[in-house]
Parts: sequence; structure tokens; C-alpha cells
Amino acid sequence: MGPQMRRILHIDMDAFFAAVEEKRHPELKGKPIVIGGSGDPTKRGVVSTASYEARKFGIHSALPLRTAYNLCPEAVFLPVDYEEYSRVSQVIKRTLKGISPVMEDVGIDEAFLDLSDVAKTSEEISQEIKKRINEETGLTCSIGIASNKLLAKIASDMQKPDGLTIIEEKDIEGRIWPLPVRKLWGVGPKTEASLKRIGINTIGELAFMPVDSLVEHYGASYGHYLHEASRGKDESPLVTHWEPKSASRETTFQTDTDNWQTIAKTIAELTREVVDDIKQKKYKGRTVTLKVRFSDFKTYTRAKTLEEHTDSVEEIRKAAFHCLQRIELNRKVRLIGVRITQFKK
Repeated sequence: MGPQMRRILHIDMDAFFAAVEEKRHPELKGKPIVIGGSGDPTKRGVVSTASYEARKFGIHSALPLRTAYNLCPEAVFLPVDYEEYSRVSQVIKRTLKGISPVMEDVGIDEAFLDLSDVAKTSEEISQEIKKRINEETGLTCSIGIASNKLLAKIASDMQKPDGLTIIEEKDIEGRIWPLPVRKLWGVGPKTEASLKRIGINTIGELAFMPVDSLVEHYGASYGHYLHEASRGKDESPLVTHWEPKSASRETTFQTDTDNWQTIAKTIAELTREVVDDIKQKKYKGRTVTLKVRFSDFKTYTRAKTLEEHTDSVEEIRKAAFHCLQRIELNRKVRLIGVRITQFKK
């Protein structure tokens, strides 16, 4: 393996939250499990993870819990236990760092590793990772290996659960091009729908579209990105350390409210939580943004930039209430959010 050839591994834990719960409660094995919100499907909230058994009923992440219940009333609904999932995630990340020190932590259940300087074969490394993670946590993962992050991420999703997919340059045409465009990183439902309107359903069809047409439809930077990505090209490096750009908290009321005291109390609580977050990371912020979503889903944001950076709960709360005065509360409120940006250490 020459130094010029990049070898990137993407690891994705299989139905992570549900798998952790099955490990804690073996009696749930083989049952459809849905994790989200407070675990009560009669209340507001969305699905965070569904086990593979639940996915057969059409349940997927971001689906409202009520809809999930209608699709599969016999499913086991559980609340999200971030503390436990974070603990298990840390065990997994430590294991990965033992394989390669160059790691990009992408989230609680996935990561990229740069294997370019690791002497073993891709198969040997993958088996070692799977074995170590299984011994330490009892969980399975799916792995994709390719010459860049984009292809490695697509590969890790191709043979779930407990899969291993290695994609080489020569495989792009036969294995990547037949996939739906939605499988490309950065293509969401809106882009997918607009590509369908111009007759593009697969990554291969996108690869054959003239770059000028893509730029015309999607602007220069996204148009060029789609053109390169569809051909399996991606130069992005692994980000091994980053500074946060914002801290935010939001809450959806169980029932829409126009009670001023409830709204005010919620803003005060969210502010305190966000300030605790930034203090923990030793940051101060300068811009405070308030988000209000009404019962008709119309959403308004108002921001205030302070004279100086601060981590004072009182100052940030005042700024949030100053923003609230600039939003007309003429109907019931569904969601409130507070965000702090413009950090300095």
C-alpha cells in the first residue's frame, strides 16, 4: 500500500440505540423496538432509532412517534437514554483509536479512520475492529473502505447489518452508479425530488449529466459537488479536531400553548442549559438567537448580538427576551429554541 494511496474506513454501528437496549434487555431481542422522545407514542416526539424488525413496518428515524405506533402498535417504545449510548460510544471510539490514531468522530454511532499507514489488509483490519467492538460491547457494526470519505460512507451502508464492503476505483461504475441518488452524501429529499423532475434517479445518471446543466440548476458550488461526487471523487480530509460554532437547545411542547408564563419559563430554562453547555467547554458567546414555531408550523427567528462575549446566564436570558419582544405572539406556540453563536475561548 503506497503512501500516495488513501485508504479510508467508515464505521457505522448497526441500529445503535436499539442494539444497546437489546443488550441491556435480552428479552427484547427479535422484537420491533422504537426509541424516541420520552418513549410514549401518544405524546409528541420523533423516532431516533428503530431496530431492523421495526424497519420492516416502514418505521425510520425522524418519523413522528404517533405514526410509528400506527404502523406497528405491537412495537416496544422506549425513551432515549443518551447517557448510556454516550458511554458505549466512548468505549467504541477508544477501540478505534487503538487501530488508527487518525480518526474523525462523526457522531455518537459513526466515525472515519485513515488506514493509509496501517500495514494490515482492509479485511484484516475490519475483522479486528468487528471482533474488538463485539468483545467490548456485544454490538455489531458495518464497515465501508474506499479511497475517500464519500465512497467509504456509501460502502458502509451497502450490506447492513454486520457488513463489510470494500469499494475500489474499478467498482464505481458497477456498484455505485446503479444506486439511487439519495445515497450520495449531501443529497436530501428536496434535491432528490428536483433531480427526479429532470429525469435523474441513479448516481450513474447524475454522473452523465453535463456539469453546466448541474451548475445552472444548483449553482456553482453545489453543482460542481454533485458532478464530482457522482463520479466518486472526494478530496475532503479527515477532521480530527474542531471548534464548535454554536450551542443550542429547543423543546416542543406536548400541547401548543399561548400561556405567557409557560413560554417565559421555557426560555429561561433553555438559556440556562445552553449556558451550562458553553461554560463546560470554556467558551463565551456573543450572538443569541431565539426560535419560535407556532401551531401552524410558521417559524420565526430573531437574533441579538451583545457588546461583548459573555457566559452570563442573566445577560443571555435578557437578550433572548429582547428577541421575544420582536415576535408577535398572536397564536399558540409549538416549539421554542435558544441558540448561542460567535464563540471565543
